Amino acid sequence: MTRTPRSYFEDLYARDPDPWGFGRRWYEARKYALTVACLPERRYRSGFEPGCSIGVLTESLAPRCDRLLAVDYVPSAVAEARRRLAGLAHVTVEERTVPEQWPDGPFDLLVLSELCYYFDRSELEQLLKVAGATLVPGATVVAAHWRGETNYPLSGDETHDVLGAVIGGEPVVHHAEPELLLDVWTCP
Repeated sequence: MTRTPRSYFEDLYARDPDPWGFGRRWYEARKYALTVACLPERRYRSGFEPGCSIGVLTESLAPRCDRLLAVDYVPSAVAEARRRLAGLAHVTVEERTVPEQWPDGPFDLLVLSELCYYFDRSELEQLLKVAGATLVPGATVVAAHWRGETNYPLSGDETHDVLGAVIGGEPVVHHAEPELLLDVWTCP
């Protein structure tokens, strides 16, 4: 298994409670605005955001969902996300490891933001198989990933190649720029 180890993330959050600058960087604010703007449905019954970190994107997704489950496996990130989202009764934040502790669903929205390249190809394919079993027909799957250099098992482009191959079909939204790749699929 070549998944990025938990200790990598725990060390990052120990040094900085917002290690990627989700709450302060223009790249992140713009990416979140694009992500939400690209959602094809006005409203979703049940959304799921694995790897929610401190809940900044979760906060933007919340107005579009009747129920929203956000999870991360770093306790300090989960605690911060819970603080940020405390006033939103329809949002639940849990500490879980995916895909091992993937929730039952069903979901009509799955948001994979800056998550999938931390898995190698076979692990990502397994995650998507588990995810697929919890998605309703016609569910929206949105993925947004950094395209720059990383030391992760997959690049952003490789990640979206795997997503497209497993989900099938062309994305209904494809947005590519030098630093960001954003795709939205509707599940068959």
